[in-house]
Amino acid sequence: MPQGTPHDTAAGEGSPPRRLYVYNGGFLTNRRLRRILSLSGYDIRLGLPGPGDMVGTWGKSPTARRGEAVAVRRGAPILRVEDAFLRSLHPGRTGEPPIGLFLDRQGVHFDPAQPSDIETLLATAPLDDTALLDRARGAIARLQEAHLSKYSAVDPALEPPAPGYVLVIDQTRGDASVRASGADAARFREMLVMAQEEHPGCPVVIKTHPETARGLRAGHFGPGDAGGRVTLCADPISPWRLFEGAVGVYTVSSQLGFEAIFAGHRPRVFGQPVYAGWGLTQDEAAHPRRTRRLSRAQLFAAVMILYPTWYDPWRNRLCTLEEAMEGMAARARAWREDRRGWTGHGMRLWKRRTLQKVFGRETRMIFGRTDPARPAMVWASKDGPPGAVRIEDGFLRSRGLGAELVPPLSLVLDDLGIYYDPARPSRLEHWIAARAQLRPDQQFRAERLIAALRGRGLSKYNLGGARFDLPPGRRILVPGQVEDDASIRTGTGAISTNAALLAATRAANPDAVLLYKPHPDVEAGLRTGTVGDAAQWADLVLERADMAALLDRVDEVWTMTSLTGFEALIRGRRVVTFGAPFYAGWGLTDDRGRVPLRRQARPMLEGLVHAALIDYPRYFDPLTGTPCPVEVALDRLATGAIPHPGAGNRLLAKLQGAFASRAALWR
Repeated sequence: MPQGTPHDTAAGEGSPPRRLYVYNGGFLTNRRLRRILSLSGYDIRLGLPGPGDMVGTWGKSPTARRGEAVAVRRGAPILRVEDAFLRSLHPGRTGEPPIGLFLDRQGVHFDPAQPSDIETLLATAPLDDTALLDRARGAIARLQEAHLSKYSAVDPALEPPAPGYVLVIDQTRGDASVRASGADAARFREMLVMAQEEHPGCPVVIKTHPETARGLRAGHFGPGDAGGRVTLCADPISPWRLFEGAVGVYTVSSQLGFEAIFAGHRPRVFGQPVYAGWGLTQDEAAHPRRTRRLSRAQLFAAVMILYPTWYDPWRNRLCTLEEAMEGMAARARAWREDRRGWTGHGMRLWKRRTLQKVFGRETRMIFGRTDPARPAMVWASKDGPPGAVRIEDGFLRSRGLGAELVPPLSLVLDDLGIYYDPARPSRLEHWIAARAQLRPDQQFRAERLIAALRGRGLSKYNLGGARFDLPPGRRILVPGQVEDDASIRTGTGAISTNAALLAATRAANPDAVLLYKPHPDVEAGLRTGTVGDAAQWADLVLERADMAALLDRVDEVWTMTSLTGFEALIRGRRVVTFGAPFYAGWGLTDDRGRVPLRRQARPMLEGLVHAALIDYPRYFDPLTGTPCPVEVALDRLATGAIPHPGAGNRLLAKLQGAFASRAALWR
């Protein structure tokens, strides 16, 4: 079985799908469920199975009995389907479909009465592959870093209780895993009593199940159980933050017990969930079949990498755990940042529709007025309320110009400053400093991203364009900029015009081949920055050139603050800066301008790319209308599968530019 691929497919590649007869309406009404099963090689049917067919049941739910009865009568094997341990933002009862499934042909993971595929995997698989275990360690770290859980609508900003408490995990009444463990309300009471007896004097925090907190199902504990040193915690606090302050973790069979293992705990388990019995838990009821001793990485690799089937909703295909995690991380970040709603300030009218789509999915944005219950955002170059988060286009923006009103696929939010203004720290600077050291999984992701950018020829605007025959010699690309751009106003010194940049570059390189590429907004007549006679310094003026193709054919880039310098670094080119762009000052560029002394970290290129393209921006998929990871945005930019504004946008953009220029004369 290839490491990290879905372990359970109905048929080999090229084989016809296996018929799967179902007797639960959810298999028919849940499109996501049907799609994952179809991609896994199952053809969902109604009726009675024949030779070679299977019966599908949802775990051991009440409706599973129908399928079990049919399977016995017809001699058909059963495929038991359950949610994977990284499921969704919100519980399934809210209607949100899963991103992963357990497909088990022996039993069901939470029922110890009979073996299941996952128990067999844990008991017999070698689980000694170094690459697999490294993936497991990286994935554990990523789950913790992104605060992902089965239901990831948690807010890491919420403070847990003061450290030193015992964490007791509640579950919903009637939960199938509780029943399968032979537990009942009395067992939960016993667990609570033991938590207090074994930790005398310690506060006890009962973590309420998300479905109970939402009023969807009752739990085993309620307000009547609080008092003295026992409190209830129903707020969406990240489990990973709760684990940090806990001195002990108690559970019957909750998945939080599984996650507690990877936070360094040895949870006290009163049921027989799949993660119990392997030497990583304190088990009240030992299971005779489970005698093997596993490491944390081995347990995680089996349960989260080898056993589940993961789904990518943006590309409509099966995927790896890592891809599923990054998709969920993008959605969770958007929920956390947007759930209280935003007020928007300094936003031009044409931008508001896009901003509403990106930041108003959870709670609609309000423009032009403040609300003390909501955080505020302001366009980075405008004035806004005190404490407002600044917003700007990201570095992988679109297929088309922002000045032509093409909506962006990426936007950045900065609560400290903004990346192009070196006068004060920015959130991006903090990310770059933090990425001076990368975990192996982060290094690998950044390397793949760099390879994709190079291989697909992607840049900020992805305009395509003309290709030129270039003279031989040491080729230096000088990218023109919009001269009234905020990065020029805030990030340059003596050299702050395209003409001055060309003159300085020629003076320092009298024998080099200078290639000048005007900025596309300037070429389109939308912004200022025209050079009257660039030919007096440049050997060639490359109008409407394909930037990505051009970067592959030059040796160096000399710039003030252009993003082209960052794109050149990605392609392994030498970069000289005369200003203080975000990528200068970290030891990766030749800096001839004044760069902030606070930029002391020395990240590798992969660390810079991770900070600028993974950590800092948010990405939005225009096809599904949802937040997405950077890799999905790259696919959209590479294929051009993006809705494009109509022809009227160009006229509107020119009128907007004319009005903006006229207004500037009166300032």
